Amino acid sequence: EHNEDSFLVLNEYDLFVVADGMGGHRAGDVASRIATETISEFFKSTANDDVTWPFHFDTNLSEEENRLLTGIRVANRQIFERSTRSREYQGMGTTVVGAMFSPKKQRMYIGHVGDSRCYRVREAKIQQLTRDHSLINDYLVAMPDLTEEQRSELPKNVITRALGMQDSVVVDLQHDDPRPGDVYVLCSDGLSGMMTDEEIRQIVTGSADIRVACKKLIERANEQGGEDNITAVVILIEA
Repeated sequence: EHNEDSFLVLNEYDLFVVADGMGGHRAGDVASRIATETISEFFKSTANDDVTWPFHFDTNLSEEENRLLTGIRVANRQIFERSTRSREYQGMGTTVVGAMFSPKKQRMYIGHVGDSRCYRVREAKIQQLTRDHSLINDYLVAMPDLTEEQRSELPKNVITRALGMQDSVVVDLQHDDPRPGDVYVLCSDGLSGMMTDEEIRQIVTGSADIRVACKKLIERANEQGGEDNITAVVILIEA
């Protein structure tokens, strides 16, 4: 009855984004919507080369990486400023995962903050390309030898990084070299929390096309509990 997820598909920029909002009252949906709208506006407004960017251009990164990184950072600042101005939206935030394909470089650029994920399905194998910014993940990195019992006692769904928490944010950036037939799945934890990676793989590889796959992913997550809002964006790389 209350959806705090937002997503963005900008075909003209080969840009795809999923955001999962959080916060009291109705603040979560506001935060995720600000994220997707701000990133969309940033990409459209910087289509011309002579535009002034709100953040320093990192010469160590490609133009595409700078664009994706800056779009997410601008969204972070917008959410943070809105939350500090209004008591109603105080403490709101959102996860975000964005994928941008460069036809010129034949490369997929991925940026994320939080626990919304990007998977790649290639030749019937699935790989999670993003690393969740969550308390349980940080524990597992620091203490990989925890027993199953100790792992089960760790708090679930505690995010250690999100947009809107502070004036600035660290965005994890990476790139992937796609092959024809590759499928990328961007999703909120409403999907990944209800299904195993193997179940996601089976649905993607066993579906007639990506629209069917996307619909089946949502249906399966709902069948298996549907405890949270579920958002998926499925991208097919063609020759």
